[in-house]
Amino acid sequence: MNRKTLVLSAVVGLLAPVLAACGGSDSGSNSGDAIVVGTTDRFTASKEAPAPLDPAYAYDVGTWNVLRQTVQTLMVQPRGDGDPQPDAAEKCGFSDSGNERYSCTLRKGLEFSNGDAITAEDVKFSIDRARGIKADSEVYALLSTIDTVETQGDREVIFHLNSADATFPYKLSTPVAGIVNPKDYEKGKLRDGFSVDGSGPYTLETEVKDDAVVKAVFTKNSHYKGQLKVNNSKVEMRSFEDAAAMGSALEKGDIDLMTRSMTPAQITKLDNASGGNVDLNEMPGLEIRYLAFNTNSPSVKTQAVRQAMAQVIDRGELIAKVYGTQAQPLYSLVPATITGHSNAFFNEYGDPSVSKARSLLTKAAITTPVKMTLHYTTDHYGTATAQEFEILKKQLNKSGLFDVTVQGTSWDKFVPAERAGKYDVWGMGWFPDFPDADNFLAPFLDKNNFLKSPYANGTIINNLIPESRREADRLTASKSLTQIQDIVANEVPLIPLWQGKQYIAARDDITGSEWALNSSSTLQLWELGRGVSE
Repeated sequence: MNRKTLVLSAVVGLLAPVLAACGGSDSGSNSGDAIVVGTTDRFTASKEAPAPLDPAYAYDVGTWNVLRQTVQTLMVQPRGDGDPQPDAAEKCGFSDSGNERYSCTLRKGLEFSNGDAITAEDVKFSIDRARGIKADSEVYALLSTIDTVETQGDREVIFHLNSADATFPYKLSTPVAGIVNPKDYEKGKLRDGFSVDGSGPYTLETEVKDDAVVKAVFTKNSHYKGQLKVNNSKVEMRSFEDAAAMGSALEKGDIDLMTRSMTPAQITKLDNASGGNVDLNEMPGLEIRYLAFNTNSPSVKTQAVRQAMAQVIDRGELIAKVYGTQAQPLYSLVPATITGHSNAFFNEYGDPSVSKARSLLTKAAITTPVKMTLHYTTDHYGTATAQEFEILKKQLNKSGLFDVTVQGTSWDKFVPAERAGKYDVWGMGWFPDFPDADNFLAPFLDKNNFLKSPYANGTIINNLIPESRREADRLTASKSLTQIQDIVANEVPLIPLWQGKQYIAARDDITGSEWALNSSSTLQLWELGRGVSE
């Protein structure tokens, strides 16, 4: 049968001041053939990005979803949502009242997948390595509040922070904090290619063609010790050129499950279908889409130009024509379901208005129409992105205030160009590293922001972000978080567009698909099993 399953996650955005837990369940498995998962994520090595799967470099949802299966972290985000729980660690927690000293005790008998014992020194090596390499992906910025890492014996790791950071347990659950073997990873150099070695629930073998992974095979790691229960012995991930090819493979039974990125049309078709043997799971998601600006570029350097764009863009029309019920308008970088969210852009600009936008440009003595190119990636967020940018172009050009063209580029070329500052305006998506408002603000606005944006606001960097991190009660942090969102709405270094749901389609003999993604779009392959077709 075909059915749509709605998965309701726990409330997100709440962070306990102290986290401590011990133990965990032994891993289990169900026998059977490999579960085959389809994705449109592309894993490509290039001259600009030769080490796409090194934890010290990787910083996108696709590569992280590979690393989360293979490289173990001290903490792990739970099945649904909520506070992170110990994984490689037996227990972790703040050991001072100011949230500046965080201690972890490793599980006894922890081993890498090759059987080598894991010690506290390996954890220190891994963290210090990522911080020291300072890869141009800027993923190391997640560890920016670490001052020093101390070890005591083989099992104790102590993180001395340079400022209070109530979100630190979450950061230890991200792949950049993954534990790697010094035998496999050099201290000061990234590991080129697609090899990954760790102590996570799976080991990895890849099939590569033309410097791109076409198949990744995850095999249950017999040395894994952690809290995750592994419900299968093997998962095979196949990368498809587009969603149509992936959908066809699911229909023919060549794959068992497909994840991102399905098209809106595919989702609607599966949602409305009756009968058949494919189930659609709909889950709350924290994915956002936005426009980013190189605020040093002549076309958008003047704040009034960016404000006028924010005043013209009609999110309602954009969603209605492209995504329908699969998305909702977003008026802040922080999604509506996260503690600390405010509708800052709606408060600042209200409904779309050409006359208000014209007034902003006139007061700033800007000659219209303002010429610019909107850049987007053709193969990372799904094929609907092209339609989305055509609508944005029409909205801006219809105002008579802008002369906009759009240009699409494949992800492997798009990212290096964006990081090199070659784009004035470009579209991006964000899948959070962890479900807290800090992670929708700091990566874009703090020092070493991952967009390499020249925009820097001293009040945000020096006062408001540190203030918000001092508060273990995230409701109390809302005052600082709201101020940040208000500044962003006024100065417009970015324009939030929409917040989306997430979906998995699986053949009905696959169990656990409703848990295979959490709200942060973390792929949890260990949840999948093979049952009896209904």
